[in-house]
Order: sequence, then C-alpha cells, then structure tokens
Amino acid sequence: MEMMSTDRLEEKAPIVGRLRKAEEVTWINPLLESTEEAMRKIDLTMEDVRDAEARLERFAPFIRRAFPETEKDGGLIESPIRETEKMKDGLNEKHGAGLKGRLLLKMDSDLAVAGSVKARGGIYEILKHAEALALREGLLREGQSYEVFAEDTFREFFSRYAVHVGSTGNLGLSIGIISAALGFRVYVHMSQDAKQWKKDLLRSKGVQVIEYAGDYGAAVKKGREEAMRDPASYFVDDENSVSLFLGYAVAALRLQRQLEEAGVQVDEEHPLFVSIPCGVGGAPGGITFGLKLVYGDLVHVFYAEPVQACCMLLGMATGLHNEISVQDIGLTGRTEADGLAVGRPSKFVGKTVEHLLSGEFTVEDDMLFVYMKELLDREGVFIEPSSCAAFEEAVKMEKDPECARYIREHGLADKMEQAAHIVWATGGSLVPEDVRASYVEKAKETVLH
Repeated sequence: MEMMSTDRLEEKAPIVGRLRKAEEVTWINPLLESTEEAMRKIDLTMEDVRDAEARLERFAPFIRRAFPETEKDGGLIESPIRETEKMKDGLNEKHGAGLKGRLLLKMDSDLAVAGSVKARGGIYEILKHAEALALREGLLREGQSYEVFAEDTFREFFSRYAVHVGSTGNLGLSIGIISAALGFRVYVHMSQDAKQWKKDLLRSKGVQVIEYAGDYGAAVKKGREEAMRDPASYFVDDENSVSLFLGYAVAALRLQRQLEEAGVQVDEEHPLFVSIPCGVGGAPGGITFGLKLVYGDLVHVFYAEPVQACCMLLGMATGLHNEISVQDIGLTGRTEADGLAVGRPSKFVGKTVEHLLSGEFTVEDDMLFVYMKELLDREGVFIEPSSCAAFEEAVKMEKDPECARYIREHGLADKMEQAAHIVWATGGSLVPEDVRASYVEKAKETVLH
C-alpha cells in the first residue's frame, strides 16, 4: 500500500503532527465502546483465557521442578501487587499529579524465570507447543503428571526441534530460557536495541543469539525466514500470535484474585485505571483483553510509549495499524526503553483492542529515569526504565485536559478519590547490578539537568 503524505495523515489524525515533533502527548481513543459492544467484534472469549490458565496449571509440576524458585507458588509463575503510597506522594509533590486514589504496582518485573511480563505469554506459547508435540508423538498420556517434561526422554525428543523468535530483549529471554529448559534448540534474533546483558544471559543458557544491525522489525523478519527453512522449526510470532496473547490475558484472572485479597474494590464507585508500557502490543493487548473480560467498563486501560517509538498510538490513531511505522513520520524508533523500541505495531493486537483501549501517553526517555529513581528512592523497588513509562497515567490522569474530559464523559469525576491506579511493571529483576548502577547514574544526571 502506498503511504499517505504526512499532510494527509495529519488531516486524518491531527495528533500525527505532534507525534512527528516527538512531543509528549495524551491521546484519548475515539473508537472506545462499551465492553459488551467491543467483545462482539472479537473472536476470542473468556473460555479461551480459561483454557490457557488450565494449561499453565497442568504445567505447574514441570515448572516447579525445572525452576525451584517457583516452589513457593506451586509452579505457577506469578507476581505480587504492591501499594506504593510513597511513590504516589512523590508524583504529587514533584510532578503536581494531584492523584487522589490508590497507586499500586503490578510487579511483573519480578516474575520468576524470566523477570518480565514476557514470562507470561512467551513461556505459555512454548509450553503449548511442547504439549502439542508430545501429544502428537504419543509421548504424553492422558492424566499423566506434566512433571515428565523435565525427564531426559522428553529433553532428547525436543532436541530434534528448533524454536526461533525475534526480540529486542525480554521476549527473547522468556522464549530462550523456557525453550532451553525443555531441550529445544533455540535461536533468538536480536535487534540493535537489545541490551548486551540480555544477550549474555541467553548465551549462558545455551541459546544461540543472532544479532542484527537493524531494528526490531528486521530481527523478526530474519527469524521468520530462518524458521521457514527448517520444517522442524517453530517461529514465535510476536506480532500475530494468539497463543502469546492468551498467555498474557491470564494475568487478568490472577489480578482479580489478588485485588480481592488486598481489599481493593472494583465497582461502579471504585473505578480501576491500568497503565501498561507498550512495544509491538502483544503483552499490553492480551492484558487489556483479559481485564475487559473480567471488569468490563469498570476498568480503564491506557498504554505508554516512548516519543520516538510510539508505534501503537500511530497505528491506532491513523487506523493504519501495521501499514505505518514511526519512521514513516520521521521518528527514529530508537529509545533507552529497549523493550519498547518498536517501529511498527501488531495489526492483530491493534484491531483487537481498538474498541477496548481508553487511550495512550507518550513519554520522553529522560522521564523514564526520573520515575525509576523516584520509585527506587521512595519504595526501594527497582524496575527497568521501559517499565517506568507506565507512570505517565498516574501523573497525567488528574491534571491533563484530555484526561479531565475523559473523566467527565465517563461520569468519574466524583469517584476519583476511590479509584485504584495500577502501574504495570514489565521488567527488572534480572537486570545485573552493574547495569542497575549505570541506570541510577543516568537518572542522577537527568535530574540535575
């Protein structure tokens, strides 16, 4: 398809003019509908999410054996939620956020095995693939404990097969770690944005890391081509995978139980706001779909992207989805937020959430480090700079004019004191100490300037 001129794009979606200038923007989604109406347009259902949850439970005995750190959770890979009252005070004092409700952190930064949100979808997809292969070959009998997946017979069997994935970092970690644990030959195709420590960690697990000078899109393209050459290969398609999407969606069912246990009400008088960092869209898309299935119109989901890599916002605002990239409007796609360094969004995700998503924020890289340091100083919690993009919702929701209009139009003005805001931390626990220290130094420099 021939790309529209920038003038015509701006005519169609005026916000493109501000995106081109790499400005921080707030975008409220004009296509948002009631959850009931939106779900009629989507082929996936709660039954699909429950099927994914059941599969993860079947694999719990294997996970517990392969990754002893999951013992305390019975082999389920789950993260805590944490109230961050001191961070809320900091955002109000330093950034004039005026945030009235509760501020919570969903700590997928601490997910076992892969240390990021990608531990959900990535690990789920590989487990589903392994299950299908084992059933097809008659290795797995009905009713058998999935602990057998840790045995040498299974590892030897899986070593005949290969897994390929393109990644800027965290998806590669999750796919690489779980695939290697099962015995697959694994190839992670990494873009120029990927951090060196992630490549080193993967190689230490026996994963083949293939590096490219190009961006995320180039790495995905090469990974797909390599996988197609080998009939025994499986390609994890971050842009179009339903399995990844459903693995992420399971998070909503677990979050519901956690909020109930923590006494966080979600009802007409207690709205829920969730903010998720966004790259190609898979993880935030799956989580959004799950949250909307669970909470319907009571939950308001926002994404946050770097100003130079705001591909999901650009795709949704123009309606072009994967037919437009940030480079088409003169942006670089480069950002310190490696997990979000994506130039072209997933069409599958964009089309699935286009009537469910409340809106988006873009954020300058410097702010990622400012939020990171404030969270560390005030709460003693470290998360990756990429994750910190999600704090934009908490800062902007009560003071931005676009957000004020959203709050009014949704009848929420008198309910904000009882609202809960969840910032979804998407990575952090596996970051080496020396890299953390360099991030903190960068944050200090940023604050000084």
